[in-house]
Amino acid sequence: MTGDTTAGDTTAGDTTAGDTVDSGFGTPLLRARDLRVTSAAGHLVTGLDLTVAPGETVAVVGESGSGKSMTVKALTGLLPEGVHASGRLELSGQAYDLAGGRAPWQRIRGATIALLLQDPFTSLSPVHRCGEQIGWTLPRAGRAAGVARLLAEVGLPAEAAGRYPFQLSGGMRQRVAIAAALAAGPALLVADEPTTALDVTTQHEVLELIAGLQEARRMGLILITHDLRLARARADRIMVMYAGRLVEEGPAARVMDTPKHPYTARLAACDPPVTHRLPALPTIPGSVPRPYTVSGACAFADRCDLVADACRMAEPPLAEVAPGHRAACVRPSDVRPIAAPEPPPVPAEEPVPAEEPVPAEEPVPAEEPVPAEEPSSAGREPAPAMLTVRGLTKRFPGASAPALAGVDLEVAAGESVAVVGESGSGKTTLARCVIGLERPDGGTVEFGGRATGPRRVQYVFQDPYSALNPGLTVGASLAEALRAAGRPRSEVPALLDLVGLPAAYARRRPRALSGGERQRVAIARALAPGAEVLVCDEPVSALDVSVQAQVLNLLSDLRRDLGLTLLFITHDLAVARQVADRVYVMHRGRVVETGPVGGVLGAPTHEYTQRLLASVPAATRAE
Repeated sequence: MTGDTTAGDTTAGDTTAGDTVDSGFGTPLLRARDLRVTSAAGHLVTGLDLTVAPGETVAVVGESGSGKSMTVKALTGLLPEGVHASGRLELSGQAYDLAGGRAPWQRIRGATIALLLQDPFTSLSPVHRCGEQIGWTLPRAGRAAGVARLLAEVGLPAEAAGRYPFQLSGGMRQRVAIAAALAAGPALLVADEPTTALDVTTQHEVLELIAGLQEARRMGLILITHDLRLARARADRIMVMYAGRLVEEGPAARVMDTPKHPYTARLAACDPPVTHRLPALPTIPGSVPRPYTVSGACAFADRCDLVADACRMAEPPLAEVAPGHRAACVRPSDVRPIAAPEPPPVPAEEPVPAEEPVPAEEPVPAEEPVPAEEPSSAGREPAPAMLTVRGLTKRFPGASAPALAGVDLEVAAGESVAVVGESGSGKTTLARCVIGLERPDGGTVEFGGRATGPRRVQYVFQDPYSALNPGLTVGASLAEALRAAGRPRSEVPALLDLVGLPAAYARRRPRALSGGERQRVAIARALAPGAEVLVCDEPVSALDVSVQAQVLNLLSDLRRDLGLTLLFITHDLAVARQVADRVYVMHRGRVVETGPVGGVLGAPTHEYTQRLLASVPAATRAE
């Protein structure tokens, strides 16, 4: 299948869905049988069976390269040029042969199945007003009223119709994208990482909105996500994909709490808890193989600690391990949830629990955050401040409120401090002012008592492409950073080794690397000038949980081995819990709570912090 030149209409008589799990939701509105996606290189998705019933939510999880996005594109007729689909697809009782020629995707998309993308900028035109885009699929008669009704349905005022996407916040843009996707009344919504770029409270609001619309419309939902906590909390069933194959499926709680495939168990173990800090996050060794490089064997065998001879002799079929629960493993009874280490009674970084949170009756104002030395235990000499921010202010032209309103912050030498808050709280503006990418209106930023220098502090971006030239090899990019610091190119192999990459990676270009590998290279480039402070702005928010764990462990190791100081910007409270000694909570340009991370996240005293924590998806087994 290529673009819209896919699949031919067949009669509605053959509606067999293959051996799929009975969801208990009634007659499916979508059935896919033996779905395959193929490119010139080989199979990208192999023999997938999928059903979704009205009102049901099915989450599809797995690392990058597992086949999630290709499955979505096959189901919506949006495969790229040169990539084709085969198999049987039934939507609302109408059957199609995906290998049969042309399917009426222009009619199917929107009216029967709609797609909601991760970044609304991808689906919304920047040059058309929001109302115009929502109304494109509505009849001309009554279009304005229809747009107003849809905006109200997604919780937006009617005035939003006259605005352009860039004039709205991320959460509001996603609401507009939802309204546009639902305008034609589809029976099924496919949401591809719809909340990855959103902060925890906006994520909660968007997911609650989708759930409410789903219930009101009896709409099916396929949720593509790498957030296992979200999948467990929101889905009725979970499908786990690996290397283009379905390796486990069943009721969400059962799959996550009692996995029967080693990959699911290892993936769940990588998800960081909010409740306590682990000495090191569990990881999965190796990487996902390209689907077409594996045949006649279990695709996970090379990464599995339960591998047996039988795993390499044939590909295990999906078999029922419990009612409604299937796994493709020859040793399902040997698979156990990987228990995270229990937190110590008094964590080392939180020796005085009574002093951890900022007391509710004596809130620390934004201008006077808790000093950096407070986490130190009695008798321990506090480390000197490496980063000191005093009275930082910033207002952008045309803004109704300041981005920063007198922010004070301290980070001791060798300390890791997280800054958390919703989108618009000021945390990224603070980071950009610290690094010098934005000029503050007032206040000071000092490093070790001196004004910032270009080499002492370096920035790690959310998207490593922001720091890496796609036209340069990894070696050339690192050599460029070394040369700017007066250091020789011969140090490139040592830099790569520092971030856990082989020296041979110097010859590769960024596009040939995985997301985690690119972020490792970006960290190496930041370290090239001999940085003492790394300002990390959402460096793992777009990564799978397994890769996220690897990068967080790497930063922890570098901090220990090099004595680095970290300022870590994140909207993920579980990540903050794992990476930080102390945390600053920002809201509307001010610090509203600060203290040791265990105290602030374990017993928050400010209403805003409590609201952030309440928005975190329901606790997983590990918690």
